[in-house]
Amino acid sequence: MDARERLIVGLDVPDTGTASKLVSTLGDDILFYKIGYQLAFAGGLEFARELAQDGKKIFLDMKLLDIDNTVASAVENIAKMGMSMLTLHAYPKAMRAAVKAAQGSDLCLLGVTVLTSMDEQDLSEAGYEYDPHTLVLKRAEQARLAGMGGVVCSAEESKAVRPIVGPDMAIVTPGIRPAGADAGDQKRVMTPGDALKAGSSHLVVGRPIVKAGDPKAAARAILEEMNGAL
Repeated sequence: MDARERLIVGLDVPDTGTASKLVSTLGDDILFYKIGYQLAFAGGLEFARELAQDGKKIFLDMKLLDIDNTVASAVENIAKMGMSMLTLHAYPKAMRAAVKAAQGSDLCLLGVTVLTSMDEQDLSEAGYEYDPHTLVLKRAEQARLAGMGGVVCSAEESKAVRPIVGPDMAIVTPGIRPAGADAGDQKRVMTPGDALKAGSSHLVVGRPIVKAGDPKAAARAILEEMNGAL
């Protein structure tokens, strides 16, 4: 795959009108988009379906977690929408239910290990006994055993996660920041080229493109760096 198959632009914008203009601006340079909570609750689910029908790949970042039956029912419906990727929190029971529900579809299920906005203090405050690195590796192993299509982790953990999940599972990495970019609320970040070299297969980039004065130029610069690393 070339970089266009690996770069996922996060449509972290307030409404579908803004999202539609951005997609139009980026044109054929971008094939893959992420839609999360912000846009999903402002008409983004129908917009995601429309983008998929237009040939774009969609990473639906819903981070599902519920009782098994509810997770399974949601996954079945999302698969029918034509989505390419879907996240759920990497809890073993939820992952097993999702994998069973997604059988026969092309939906790639991703287990979210530890949010890239969280550090050791955040995990301790939330009641976890593990540090971020240890918990990421534990959940990556659980995702592999559950039959998931991939995991979401920071690029800092990609190098250690790749041997655990093997060569075929996706490692999707948010918290990507080009050199010199503001980290924002992300605490575990890496540049695009370094993330690919570390073992990530797909990179999620939001603000460095969405908030750029020239989003198309920003996207092309990131694609160029990624192609260099590949």
